[in-house]
Order: sequence, then C-alpha cells, then structure tokens
Amino acid sequence: MPYREKMIEKLYYSIGEAAEMLDVPVSTVRFWENEFDILKPMKNKKGNRMFTPSDIKNLKIIHHLLKKEGMTLSGVKKKLSGKWEETDYKFEINESLQKIKSMLLDIRDNI
Repeated sequence: MPYREKMIEKLYYSIGEAAEMLDVPVSTVRFWENEFDILKPMKNKKGNRMFTPSDIKNLKIIHHLLKKEGMTLSGVKKKLSGKWEETDYKFEINESLQKIKSMLLDIRDNI
C-alpha cells in the first residue's frame, strides 16, 4: 500500500479554505453563516472569519443536506433544530463509509 501523509488539521480555517473544501463560492458560505445558527465562526481583529474544525464539520453537514440530499433551506433548518444528534451521527457514518469506499477503490486499482 502506498504511503500517504496524514492530512494536517489546522485550528482555524479562512472562509476561502472552507469554501474550497466544499467546492462552493465564498458568498455561499457567508450566506449559510447568516441562515444557520450552528455556524458561529470567530472573527479576528481585521474582521476575517476564522472557522474551527467543528464549524467546518457543520458546513459539511449543511452542504450534504442541501446539495446531496436536495433539501430546501427551511427543511435543513427544521432538521437541524429538531434532531441535531441524529443528523450528526448519520453524517459521521456517511463520512466513514465514503473513506472506506475510497480506500477499497484505491486498493482495487493498485492490484
């Protein structure tokens, strides 16, 4: 199996880095920040948004619900306000399965 470097996890990510991770425009991340109460990025002295890894995870959950599952903004708000733990748990399972799938495809391609 080829060597893979471990991804570096930063303490804070800029809004540009967050948008790049999700493959969405920066304006979309700003819009989601205004729409969803679970997104509370810190701001530095210049006013730049600094997203923590938990903020990035929340952004990924919102992105998944909106883009992959095709939910509306009001539907996502309703889902996150009522059953946050369940949504978070399902997202974690989905992420784990995607990593396993990627690893298995990589193994298959290298055989």
